[in-house]
Amino acid sequence: MAIRIARAWLESFPRGPVERVICRLRALVGINMLGIGTSGHSVDGLMRINRDRSRRNDPEGMRNKVLDAAFSMFQTNGYCATSMQEVMQAAGVTGGALHHHFPTKQSLALAIFEERVAPAVRETWIDPVRAAASFGEGIQSVFDDIASGLERRGKVSGCPLNNLAMELTVVDRAFRKAASDIFQEWESALAECIRATRSGRTLSKGARTEIGAFIVASYSGAMALAKTQQSAKPLRSAADILMRWLRSRKFDR
Repeated sequence: MAIRIARAWLESFPRGPVERVICRLRALVGINMLGIGTSGHSVDGLMRINRDRSRRNDPEGMRNKVLDAAFSMFQTNGYCATSMQEVMQAAGVTGGALHHHFPTKQSLALAIFEERVAPAVRETWIDPVRAAASFGEGIQSVFDDIASGLERRGKVSGCPLNNLAMELTVVDRAFRKAASDIFQEWESALAECIRATRSGRTLSKGARTEIGAFIVASYSGAMALAKTQQSAKPLRSAADILMRWLRSRKFDR
């Protein structure tokens, strides 16, 4: 309606070159005074369109939704049993958006190793041990926190790193390297903490790294048993034995 009024107003003016320019400017001013954009949308409508477009234009958020959905499905169902179509549906994204960020299923899995699994190991294991008053207290608290969390949930899904490593490292070299890098970071962080203990300061770097690997292996094996039994008991048992060993070797503090 507003556009028809403006057009009628424009047609009421003379048709000389100069007059036409002046009339068009007047018409545009009149249209904008009525709150109408030159595209025919109201100004408020244009603002809403721009806001909606900004909400949709969130590639990082969309990428994180895909990673979260795939991470959860790979842990629950396994990598091989999860299709890209299922990831797309779970994340609520289009096929084009999914393949824009992750052209292949392998690229998606490698991103999960780097952006979901590695941070989980740091948050669950490395950071708490480093922040603890002593190495023994750090190890004990990690086992306790994980076991308590499993008991609250009433379900044991296993260690995310172990789950993917056991399924994928035999069949794909890139996956093997991705998992190995995380294990090495984990073991090296523990070796660094062992260096501050009574006996650790007398050991070589290689010996400390071996102890770090032993602790990781103890936890990984206990978690595999916990997943099989759907119980946190293997973790608590492993923690008790490991703590006795650390104290006997003076690695606890």
